[in-house]
Amino acid sequence: MSEKLKRERTESILVELIPEALSSLNDTRLHGLSVIKVVCAKGRDNCKVYLDPSFIYDDEKGLLLGQLRKAGRSIEGYCATEQGWFRSPKLTFNFDKSLQHELKMSKLFSQVEKELKS
Repeated sequence: MSEKLKRERTESILVELIPEALSSLNDTRLHGLSVIKVVCAKGRDNCKVYLDPSFIYDDEKGLLLGQLRKAGRSIEGYCATEQGWFRSPKLTFNFDKSLQHELKMSKLFSQVEKELKS
């Protein structure tokens, strides 16, 4: 199997397993987090997990990321156990900013369109 295919397979498995791991934790604030995508590094040792920031206030994001850093080993252990891996990739959590970027860009395009029409 090619390296790219292995990496994509690992990413798709982690997209399914991480929400399960979050729901098994004692911290109820982490139960409702949604995983948008997982991007693994070339060797699959490190993965960036992108979470949906839609229903989270900006002041809560830092607190949640801190909680996720603390629970990182538990989440990695859960994923390794569920898949029968010797070890899980190191997970780094971030909130996805692409939706906010798209909204900003569409506002800019609409402003440019209005200026061109007038």
